[in-house]
Amino acid sequence: MTPVFRATNDRTFAETLIRRNMTAYYERLGWHWDTQLFAKQWGEMDSIELCVNTSRVGLLCLYRDDAAYDIRELQIDPPWQRRGLGTAAIHYVEDLARQADVASLRLRVFRINPARHLYQRLGFRVCRTDGDVITMQRTLR
Repeated sequence: MTPVFRATNDRTFAETLIRRNMTAYYERLGWHWDTQLFAKQWGEMDSIELCVNTSRVGLLCLYRDDAAYDIRELQIDPPWQRRGLGTAAIHYVEDLARQADVASLRLRVFRINPARHLYQRLGFRVCRTDGDVITMQRTLR
């Protein structure tokens, strides 16, 4: 299944999907969602929705600096998970980074999030652990 990637400005869609997917982790770790912080960061990121047919099934939020693309969010709607969409999203970001001549990809993931195994299979390596959060990086060159 190959999704279509398109830019989005729909902050409500993004926040709803992120909160739906991350609430259990936040509760388990004692974290609290900060809507104001999300609103501030939303304007700093490139946001891309993943679509299959007419359904919006996921979200990528990216931040780019000279050294890397940071994947700030990679969220797939639960009914669409485990169908290769997360992998397709990572490959999409790899292509963006190569076109922009950016050397690496970075992301952060909760230590208890099983998605970290997907990232490891795709070549990401742990470069830092800070409490409940793991920072991972993949070099493209």
